[in-house]
Amino acid sequence: MDDLPQLRPREREVLALMAQGCSNAEVAARLHLSAAAVEKHVSGVFTKLGLPPGTSGNRRVLAVLRYLGHSGHP
Repeated sequence: MDDLPQLRPREREVLALMAQGCSNAEVAARLHLSAAAVEKHVSGVFTKLGLPPGTSGNRRVLAVLRYLGHSGHP
């Protein structure tokens, strides 16, 4: 399933920084966003990738793995 195209450009930026190991605070600083805005974008990523709360495993890790698989990174 090719679900990454559903992500808005800002959500993709946030997910890319997550894949680099950035915390929400680091994402906020790099993109000049508030912490609340980053949380909103991260939540949007989780929702659009079908990773609801209670998902087996860490949603942040699962989202990054999906991103890396989609973008061709090893």
